[in-house]
Amino acid sequence: MNNHVSSKPSTMKLKHTINPILLYFIHFIISLYTILTYIPFYFFSESRQEKSNKIKAKPVNSKPESAYRSVNSLDGLASVLYPGCDTLDKVFMYAKNKFKNKRLLGTREILNEEDEVQPNGKIFKKVILGHYNWLSYEDVFVQAFNFGNGLQMLGQKPKTNIAIFCETRAEWMIAAQACFMYNFQLVTLYATLGGPAIVHGLNETEVTNIITSKELLQTKLKDIVSLVPRLRHIITVDGKPPTWSEFPKGVIVHTMAAVQALGAKASMENQPHSKPLPSDIAVIMYTSGSTGLPKGVMISHINIIAGITGMAERIPGLGEEDVYIGYLPLAHVLELSAELVCLSHGCRIGYSSPQTLADQSSKIKKGSKGDTSMLKPTLMAAVPEIMDRIYKNVMNKVNEMSSFQRNLFILAYNYKMEQISKGRSTPLCDNFVFRKVRSLLGGNIRLLLCGGAPLSATTQRFMNICFCCPVGQGYGLTESSGAGTITEVWDYNTGRVGAPLVCCEIKLKNWEEGGYFNTDKPHPRGEILIGGQNVTMGYYKNEAKTKADFFEDENGQRWLCTGDIGEFDPDGCLKIIDRKKDLVKLQAGEYVSLGKVEAALKNLPLIDNICAYANSYHSYVIGFVVPNQKELTELAQKKGLKGTWEELCNSCEMENEVLKVLSEAAISASLEKFEIPVKIRLSPEPWTPETGLVTDAFKLKRKELKTHYQADIERMYGRK
Repeated sequence: MNNHVSSKPSTMKLKHTINPILLYFIHFIISLYTILTYIPFYFFSESRQEKSNKIKAKPVNSKPESAYRSVNSLDGLASVLYPGCDTLDKVFMYAKNKFKNKRLLGTREILNEEDEVQPNGKIFKKVILGHYNWLSYEDVFVQAFNFGNGLQMLGQKPKTNIAIFCETRAEWMIAAQACFMYNFQLVTLYATLGGPAIVHGLNETEVTNIITSKELLQTKLKDIVSLVPRLRHIITVDGKPPTWSEFPKGVIVHTMAAVQALGAKASMENQPHSKPLPSDIAVIMYTSGSTGLPKGVMISHINIIAGITGMAERIPGLGEEDVYIGYLPLAHVLELSAELVCLSHGCRIGYSSPQTLADQSSKIKKGSKGDTSMLKPTLMAAVPEIMDRIYKNVMNKVNEMSSFQRNLFILAYNYKMEQISKGRSTPLCDNFVFRKVRSLLGGNIRLLLCGGAPLSATTQRFMNICFCCPVGQGYGLTESSGAGTITEVWDYNTGRVGAPLVCCEIKLKNWEEGGYFNTDKPHPRGEILIGGQNVTMGYYKNEAKTKADFFEDENGQRWLCTGDIGEFDPDGCLKIIDRKKDLVKLQAGEYVSLGKVEAALKNLPLIDNICAYANSYHSYVIGFVVPNQKELTELAQKKGLKGTWEELCNSCEMENEVLKVLSEAAISASLEKFEIPVKIRLSPEPWTPETGLVTDAFKLKRKELKTHYQADIERMYGRK
């Protein structure tokens, strides 16, 4: 993990090439403008500065091992959004009654699909999409009620498991609400999981029914259905699929519409259904995990409600005017929690995908509009991988500008960085310089929430400046229902994940091996433990792992041992500074945090992704690098090296050139000499969830990467 420090604006400024005399004149104009605008903004900026400087969390007592709580929940942790709404079906019923005819779930219609031949001969499918079509709260309620009733008619019993293996879309949320209403335990599986992992999840949970899409049925499920002997019903959410004679006997394929029609007919006969209790399992969420087979986390109704209660409190003004864009996997706790927060507060949720998100996205036909341009969302969640990609794309475009445009952008960027660090606004810069960048995400974003992995200080500050909105970093795990901390919107510090949410408390436990203690000065440090009603029930059919990661204290409160190392700032905000699993002891006894090394190097324009590797039998760190194709090709041309993309990546000379760039960046980032990679392997293929080398949240799967690059590890460590 990132060994974060709050980076000073001066260290993150962009470099310009302006004549010193002209620069002096520009600075004079800027100073004059700043003085003239300071007075009207004084009252607004001061209030934000004051809020930013306030204590946000406190220890509940004076002992070093004391838990920290948000100042808004010192007297007791919050656990419900609305009085009496202690199960997810009650939360939805409350929202449905309050926002009845308001729009809830939106899907874009597909106007046209075309195959486009690329210069390399590959064929890409491009789409032209129309407007968003909306379902109201009442529409969603009726569809979910009928679907749940239809599943009951197919033999689904309360408190039994049903799987959803589907892309993020409106039907996913409708199916989930049906399961919450009828007390079916929803087993969620990432659409990008490999065959063995899907089979493992389906067989471990003994599901008889699975909800999926036509595409996933044809591409993923078709080949493994015979390995899931208990399967009886497959429900496709998007129309009638083709029939296959090779389907095992006894497996019936239905459409979601047909199951809803069955349920609507049965509901006229007033079929009773079992309602959930707060302690009943709502979701068994299979994490794609960075090690081994996926684990199923059992999340109860009250766990999820406590989590979304804490998250909602950190989003000021959340309500009917907000529009959220849903495109991350709904099988991931970050996306599911974010959508449930929105659903419970009257927001609209418009669905998208990473391939159709923006006008420049891979599946959008040139000249037609991406989803953000049509939806104009106000709220958006993202993982660092996506934010890093946006940052690199914009900076590439800046580098391609004329000298005048580039210098104007850089001056505005550096000026705004200084102003926001003082708590001030920059309306002229926002309207004239950054409006075009802001329009990449629709132009109306008022809050970006980032989770899933650490976000670099450079990327966070870039998003603050160019998208003219706060970037909230969150910290949470599937095992804590996604809840833990979120930064407050007026806190523009980088490198922190915020104070504990009102639903939970956090304490630091000594980790002697790593040298982290809650008595450390100036800041307490240690393994992060999360306690509260959002802490989940444990792992499905895995008591040993549950006992290792969870415990109950003398008051009956449940705690999660996260394996992450944190430290508290004086204002009660948490920093993630290390991870137990990422710490490797080198042959000479030095400890290396692999995540820290990766975070220091990942933001280089030359690097699309990096995995640091070390083991205790050797004295140095090595690395696997996915280089940026444009940057690497330019570097090769500068050095007079020629060849295809694969030849460049396999070239020893190219490895050495990239290594030089990495070493310079590592020294600038103040890495110790023993932390700097000594040898690297360039990978011509990107790491995607489909390759199995990263999770759906784009976290590195170290075990799989080690296996994949085993021959290179042996070469770099001199065994071959």
